[in-house]
Amino acid sequence: MARILIVDDSPTEMYKLTAMLEKHSHQVLKAENGADGVALARQEKPDVVLMDIVMPGLNGFQATRQLSKDPETSSIPVIIVTTKDQETDKVWGKRQGARDYLTKPVDEDTLLKTINAVLAG
Repeated sequence: MARILIVDDSPTEMYKLTAMLEKHSHQVLKAENGADGVALARQEKPDVVLMDIVMPGLNGFQATRQLSKDPETSSIPVIIVTTKDQETDKVWGKRQGARDYLTKPVDEDTLLKTINAVLAG
């Protein structure tokens, strides 16, 4: 299926998201912070990126902005997956270039539908 990069500093969230995706035959790439996520996205060119917001160093908003502004990675859709559920966060996330915004805990059905929607364009 798709190659999906998960950028999240929480081992629990990483485990949950990986399990959901691998169950549906997606290939999972992992990064534990924004800077590593940006570097891995440039190197591996995944089909989609699942981006947490609250991380040490480069946060998810900054990493999303870097990916969406870089001609090398701007075509890779970013879906923000975070505990931040304020409307201002959602608006800001989309302004940084995210294609969609999901709030944790995200259920499997919603996650897969969102990934399929951004992959379909």
